Amino acid sequence: MSMNAAGSRLKQGGGVIDRYREFLPVSNSTPIVSLGEGNTPLVYSAKLSARIGRGCEVFVKNEGVNPTGSFKDRGMTVAVSKAIERGARTLICASTGNTSASAAAYAARAGIECTVILPAGKIASGKLLQAFVHGAKIIAIDGNFDDALRIVRKLGQRESLVIVNSINPDRIAGQKTAAFEIADLLGDAPDFHLLPLGNAGNLTAYWAGYREYQGNGRSKRLPAMFGFQAAGAAPIFHDKIIERPETIASAIRIGNPASWRQARAAIDQSKGVVDLVTDEQIIEAQIWLAQHEGIFVEPASAAAIAGLFKCCNAKDAAYSFQKIPEESRIVCTVTGHGLKDPDALTARMGKITSVAANEEDVLRALGL
Repeated sequence: MSMNAAGSRLKQGGGVIDRYREFLPVSNSTPIVSLGEGNTPLVYSAKLSARIGRGCEVFVKNEGVNPTGSFKDRGMTVAVSKAIERGARTLICASTGNTSASAAAYAARAGIECTVILPAGKIASGKLLQAFVHGAKIIAIDGNFDDALRIVRKLGQRESLVIVNSINPDRIAGQKTAAFEIADLLGDAPDFHLLPLGNAGNLTAYWAGYREYQGNGRSKRLPAMFGFQAAGAAPIFHDKIIERPETIASAIRIGNPASWRQARAAIDQSKGVVDLVTDEQIIEAQIWLAQHEGIFVEPASAAAIAGLFKCCNAKDAAYSFQKIPEESRIVCTVTGHGLKDPDALTARMGKITSVAANEEDVLRALGL
């Protein structure tokens, strides 16, 4: 490829719109706003496979390597591109952190304004810093994410503001490209797909992607969708709104998911399940994945891994083996990088003490 041709391709964006344009709501006149999102690693995990046993193969879809460190970028490139096409000048979103970081970055890329409504004191410092450094106008409210989204829905009725939460169908359209990538790499859809379940837009998007790919003859099977909520923020599991959701996994600390109905339909249609995991199980899974596979994810992401562990726990054998047969192919999506929400682990790390700068003292500290 010539330098001019390569440059032309890069100018088009090089992200998910460039790769999956035929499946997305864009045209040749859509101005593409991209940071090169998507094409994230699908990592075969020998140790997770061994842990679940029964000849199963487990893969981790690592969405934490997207430009702003989370899966939100897939949907944001489409949402912002379409917003610019329609003449938008200001984006607005409610957020537990990742949406605000992504919206602010893509707004900066597009040269437009971004306003984010956040629950005060409930946003991980890394994500809040991202929104700030990208130039977003940050408004903290005395309430939770559900309160923020309620306000954003009302403000979004103004012509000057475009909502880029997952209630915007362009967001879901972009996020479904992760399902395309998985099917392309595996040669078909997996048998099971496990995800964290917060606002429920991502599970909804994956299911839409798998169905669309099958409908276009790009894959043959459809996976069973497994969604895992934090025990203190599990409205879909309990089938009731949680007024005051609480969990260490801030990204899924949501009591009234915007895509509740769609996610419930996806789980039912795919013959999947929705289940819950405790904060302790989430942190244990987060540490296990980092120490055994070298993949560092934020707590919310680890809900999918904690869910997998629950499925293969001997105490839950009747549940797990009934749902996950032998030689199944399983994909777990981890949605965000661990550096976005390090506070829980920082507290566990404790103080690191120093020793003298000589070989003898270092050996002594090593116990050698």
